[in-house]
Amino acid sequence: MLNQNFFVYITTNPGKTTFYTGVTNDLFRRMQEHYNNRSNQKTFAGKYYCYQLVYFERYDSINMAIEREKEIKDLSRDKKIALIKTTNAGINFIKISN
Repeated sequence: MLNQNFFVYITTNPGKTTFYTGVTNDLFRRMQEHYNNRSNQKTFAGKYYCYQLVYFERYDSINMAIEREKEIKDLSRDKKIALIKTTNAGINFIKISN
């Protein structure tokens, strides 16, 4: 069986105020799509300009990747920031008040 690559990723907007979490089998292509769709009001990532990759994980199974995507989407903003900082310690995020 061939090795498969599936990625769970998080993008943010230039102001680092909004996160988008997704799954893809081609991370480079997907990031290009997010960039090209910026300002597209029909998509969440486009509407909020979420095209800057800040975190990703690789999986061999699409099912495992989808499961992890759901877990990440359920995390609080602070927990997402902590996850991102495990690999991107130098990123500074805007503090959002609830």
